Amino acid sequence: MESVRLTGQLLCDNLGEAAIVVQYLPVHLGLTRAENGCISFNVTPTHDPVVWQVDERFRDTASFHTHQQRVSSSEWGRATSGIERRYTITGI
Repeated sequence: MESVRLTGQLLCDNLGEAAIVVQYLPVHLGLTRAENGCISFNVTPTHDPVVWQVDERFRDTASFHTHQQRVSSSEWGRATSGIERRYTITGI
């Protein structure tokens, strides 16, 4: 069984959106890292103050989909829904 990897960037339009990421990210990180099947989950700032690098790895497709479902209805999901994401997913 192959793990699922997501890599890419979270791209804010302005510093206001970046502030939303900063506000909601700590709880999002904690909840995601505690999920069954999460192998690694990192969202790190880049040299650009409105861009974050996102790297996720989940044990399998089922745990990745469970994560995606949880996030879609979470505070993080609602607060950041308008922020652009450029992701590549492998292993599905």
